Parts: sequence; structure tokens; C-alpha cells
Amino acid sequence: MRIVVAPDKFKGTLDAVEVAEAMMRGARAVHPEASFVLRPMADGGEGTVSALLAARGGRTTTHTVTDPLGSKVHAEVGVMEDGTACVEMAAASGLQLVSTSHRDPLAARSDGTGELVAAAAERVPERIIVGIGGSATVDGGTGAARAFGWRFLDDSGDELPPGGGALVDLARIDASSVRTIEAEVVGACDVDSPLLGPVGAARRFARQKGADQDAVERLEAGLACLAERIREDVGVDVASIPGAGAGGGMGAGLVAFFGGELRSGFDLIARSSELAGAIESADLVITGEGRLDAQSLRGKVPIGVANLARAAKTKCFAVVGDLELERGEWRAAGFELAVGLLQSGGHDAVQRDPAGAIESATTGLLRHQRDTRAGRRVRERRRPRILF
Repeated sequence: MRIVVAPDKFKGTLDAVEVAEAMMRGARAVHPEASFVLRPMADGGEGTVSALLAARGGRTTTHTVTDPLGSKVHAEVGVMEDGTACVEMAAASGLQLVSTSHRDPLAARSDGTGELVAAAAERVPERIIVGIGGSATVDGGTGAARAFGWRFLDDSGDELPPGGGALVDLARIDASSVRTIEAEVVGACDVDSPLLGPVGAARRFARQKGADQDAVERLEAGLACLAERIREDVGVDVASIPGAGAGGGMGAGLVAFFGGELRSGFDLIARSSELAGAIESADLVITGEGRLDAQSLRGKVPIGVANLARAAKTKCFAVVGDLELERGEWRAAGFELAVGLLQSGGHDAVQRDPAGAIESATTGLLRHQRDTRAGRRVRERRRPRILF
């Protein structure tokens, strides 16, 4: 038996490598004869650089950049063996860098992401991949653009303060001092959301970054103003581009200010790691992430893995931290079986030993599948034969 294990991280708990290893241990308890192919995955958020380097080889350099609230943080630039550079928005402008009590999406800035891109560009690569997930910001990528000389002005000609809350006062975008970037820029999106609207950067994602309803509406108005100014001053229509809302609107910013192209982060990493080929030769696939919910359906790792498994006619199983989808929803998404650690083991047990909880849940899931299949075969043998 050949088993492919291809999870995302369990955010704030275990990285994708640790999750994959725990799943493998759990699966081996049921199928000790199996061979395993581990493909730790990412979708543009945390772990994107490590997933790309694991798939393609390379190394990292460390740089000091601006964090979401204006302090300094160390973040890495990955350089793959083919010369492609890769950076993560989450490492410089990520939500995990800000304590819950200090989250402020109205003021949070993406400057550090632009500084990371600038550090990557110094190596003169042909391509820079920017993972645009896991951000603390809703500034439409304006902070990142400032690192390359873009200026965002109010109706008095003064520079706006950083953060998405100031964008409601945006009157003009000034490109007179912009430094061009020679590399092709590719945004690896963790969701396909547009910039605006009910599933856009503000109304769908700002609450998890600390916004109340008033802040959500101010951010939505600011992003709408930004989209209008980009159309008028830059000549690009970003409002409805799929993925423009990723990273608090960083998708839109990469297209408008860096000439970037947006792609599914999962698809990009899956191709780099040759995941489809591994699944085609597998007997079953195991995937997972910290939470399987409605947001997962918009481009997260488990759904991408399930789609590849469905195309290969290979059964796919999900072990997740919190299973918010109903049975009919996760079945329709392509999972043979799914289990949530919080639903099956409780919060305290998961907190004490998350790797052990993943291992136990994987064992239980595959044992149930094995026993169910064995029982079905027994029932088939016991059916009476009808002779004519």
C-alpha cells in the first residue's frame, strides 16, 4: 500500500512537516506494511517558503523589516536552486506577529512585505514568489508599495498615514518616484476572494484581524476608494480580480504596484512538489489543516488535495483541528471521511499534545475505514446465491 500525506500546518500549533509526520505515525499503526510519501503543503500563508524549498531545494537569508505595527522583525527570503526567490507576507506583516490585545487592522501596515520583496530583488532573480496569506493588514498592499516609492496622498497633497483606515482619504496615487522591479512577481494566494464585497478583504476577513463592525465598514470604504484611484491613476482595474482580496488586499496591490500575476498558492506549491503524480500512484491520501470551514472551500490546502485525489480516483481523508463543515459539505468537497480533533478529543487533550492527538485521530480514522471495508466484504460473502 502507498499512502500520500499532504497536510497544511495547524496554525499556531504545528508546522506542516510536524503534522505530516504525526499523520504518518498514526497511519502506520493501521497499515504497517505501507510506504509513505510526505508532501508538507502550504497555500500562500505561513510555511510557503519552507514548502517551496522542500520541493525545489535552496536556502534562506534573514532580513530585518517592519512588522505590522511599525516595530522591527526578522524575516526570511528563500532562494531556490533555480534562482527563484520567495517570501511570505505572514513573516513580515503576519497576524501571528501581533498579540490579540494589540491587533489594529485600521493601522496595521504591509511595509515589511515590500521590504522583503526589495531584499529579494537585490539578488536580481527572474521571478519572485510572494505568499500572500496570514496577514494582519487590510491596507491593499499600499505599505508594501511605499517600499518602492509609491506615494498615497490626500486632497491636500500630504502623505496618508499607514494602514487601511486612512485609505478613505486617498485622493491621488503618485508614481513619480517609483523604482521599477525587473523580476516577474507572482502572488501565491491562499484564497480566491475579490477585493470588495461580502467575501472580500474587509467584510470577510477583517474581523479575525481585530476589526469591529465600524472598522470593517471603514476598511471596505477605504479599499473601494483605493480601487477607484488605482483605476484612475494607475490604469488597472483590480476590484473584481480573483485573489485581489487575499492578504488584506495585497493581491490587488501586487497587481497594481508590482505588475504582478496572481495564482492559487496551493496550485503553485502542488506543481512544485509534483503532488498530482504522487497521488495518482497512491492507494489513499491524508490531508488536513487547523480548521476546515467555509473559508477552506475558497482555495485552502485540504480542498486542493481532495480535488487532486478525486481526479486520480483515490480516496482522501481529512484530519483537522476544528471541523466546522457538515458531513454533507465535506463529503461534497471530496473527503471519504473527516474528523475534527476538537470534536473527537476535546480542547484540553489537543492543547496538551497536538501531535499525539493528530496521530490518534489518524489511527482511528483509518481503522474505522479498514473495519468498515472488511465488514462490507463479509456481508457480501454472506449474501445467498440465487441459482436459475
